[in-house]
Amino acid sequence: MAPKAMAFKANSVIYFRGDMSDKIFILKAGKVSLNSQDVETGQEVREFIQMGEFFGVKSALGRYPREESALVLGDASVLQFTVPEFEQFVSTNTRVIMKMMKVFSNQLRRIHTRVNSLLNIDDKSDPEKGLITIGEYYLKKRMYPQAIHVFRRYLTYYPSGKFAETATRSCKTAEQYAQKYGSGKGPAPPGASPAASVSASASAASGAAANGGDAAKKMYYNAVGLFSQNNFMEALKEFKKVAEGGGDEEYAIKSLFEMGRCLFQLKQYDQCIRHFSGLIQKYPKMPDLAEALFCTGQCYEAKNEKEKAVGFYKKIFSMAAENDPVRRKVMKALRALEEARA
Repeated sequence: MAPKAMAFKANSVIYFRGDMSDKIFILKAGKVSLNSQDVETGQEVREFIQMGEFFGVKSALGRYPREESALVLGDASVLQFTVPEFEQFVSTNTRVIMKMMKVFSNQLRRIHTRVNSLLNIDDKSDPEKGLITIGEYYLKKRMYPQAIHVFRRYLTYYPSGKFAETATRSCKTAEQYAQKYGSGKGPAPPGASPAASVSASASAASGAAANGGDAAKKMYYNAVGLFSQNNFMEALKEFKKVAEGGGDEEYAIKSLFEMGRCLFQLKQYDQCIRHFSGLIQKYPKMPDLAEALFCTGQCYEAKNEKEKAVGFYKKIFSMAAENDPVRRKVMKALRALEEARA
């Protein structure tokens, strides 16, 4: 396995905030800016990448949406790594590992200090409460993708935790708002404040945990954890158990959608296409309809059936809201196909 050399023209975009990707980049030459949004002020923050620096590492390794857009300010050349290629590269390069550890250590320290300051969290406070409070903070700020990520992490680490009910309910709210409004818009989510939400539900959540909670929800978020660790085969098995368990219909539908994503990651493209086609026919108004169509288009693209892929992408483009993250992914996919044809 070897990294792929790529060239980008000035004013082009390497990836958008909200994209899901397993690609990691190192800047060989040129100018690249990482543009993100300040959690406190909402203002745009720019971080300029130096030659020889990696970017896109955390989201690729963590399997969560990009937190920033990578903009090319001047003609640039980069090396693109897949996660396995990157892991192989750093495993034989101690200097790179030490440099990354230092950078990530400093970043995590700054983030930890800042978030705790924003939320008035004592460093010695309960880690479960700290995590759920951060999730509620993002939800209150209408930063729905970040909120979903935090709540899912909570349910992965603490499936029977004392705030499991709060995390499940808030995650569902964040998913609904993200689907309807995108990020940064919509009415104020229910609940006056993170602290009020946590304290009001603490005893109920404890009772739910004592009774073992809902089996379908536990299995679903266990599968989410397996997926985030790139253990797609085991995740597929767990999602299938939830989907066929005859329990909670909401989590059964979510699991059916995630099964398709697992099949795509396992490169079982034909099976993935059949799976999503059946799912869309059965649930034409499913919340993740646009994402299911996009994944189907990706399958056709991977099978080198470009025209079919374009058909799916254009259908999504016509139905998705202007601020929907999937719309940006479609634009990027269409642009890449057009460039390949040129």
